[in-house]
Amino acid sequence: MTETKLIDGKAISAKVYDDVRKAVEMLKTKHKIQPGLAVVLVGADPASEVYVASKGKNTREVGMHSVEVKLPAEISEADLLKEVARLNADKSVNGIIVQMPLPKHINSNKVILAIDSDKDVDGLSPVNGGRIMAQLPGLVPCTPQGSMILIKSVRPNISGLDAMVIGRSILFGKPMGQLLLNESCTVTMAHSKTKDIAAKARQMDILVAAVGVQHMVKGDWIKPGAIVIDVGITRLPKEGGGTRLVGDVDTKAAMGIASAITPVPGGVGPMTVACLIRNAALAACQQNGIDPKSVGL
Repeated sequence: MTETKLIDGKAISAKVYDDVRKAVEMLKTKHKIQPGLAVVLVGADPASEVYVASKGKNTREVGMHSVEVKLPAEISEADLLKEVARLNADKSVNGIIVQMPLPKHINSNKVILAIDSDKDVDGLSPVNGGRIMAQLPGLVPCTPQGSMILIKSVRPNISGLDAMVIGRSILFGKPMGQLLLNESCTVTMAHSKTKDIAAKARQMDILVAAVGVQHMVKGDWIKPGAIVIDVGITRLPKEGGGTRLVGDVDTKAAMGIASAITPVPGGVGPMTVACLIRNAALAACQQNGIDPKSVGL
């Protein structure tokens, strides 16, 4: 039986924040630049409001300039695009996020395409997707980036390993597969039409699940000694009220088989916001011709 390590996303994200804090201080003292992150919230969705407030707090805590733009739910698409254009032109803003989901009368893709790709800290634009494929400097989507940091926290060199990503979304699956490929893994992209997915999964050194199906990945899907990254989240009712989170992987069944696994919650989740804040600092470096490595990023 393998001893399974629980990968502590909270502890690793704290290290990311610490690195960003030091980089921001160096950008201020050495380059006279204070990175700025703008978050645009359309409407008053309670969950989105909490998330935006959290992003603003984390931005300020690392010493960055935080801009929160709150717009009414009934704003027209044209007026929202004007707001994005204003932020694109604002040199004190290095990163822009438009909080999703947007009201139904607004085309989300049109808004994402309107954000300057150099300020697209969510990494959602086709330009940044292309940069990942070409292995050029760019802004990598936060959850795949965070997942890669977690993988490399237990195995820094993953060259030559077999990896599977279950889920092929633009937001996560496809960029995650490309990041693994860029690390010289042999990558299998699995999805709802994949035949005999369990048998294929059992051959993998790295298994990344991101479909949002409760406990889809069973213990017998996992190769002994594999690294398992659980990105999926399902909310279930708790006895006595409230909800609890479970992932795509049956963690209890995976214990003793996987060499390392991310818990849900406390695994990938904390890394997503940490990498968003890190992307804002990287964007400030790229926009000002500064090598990110020179400030510790």
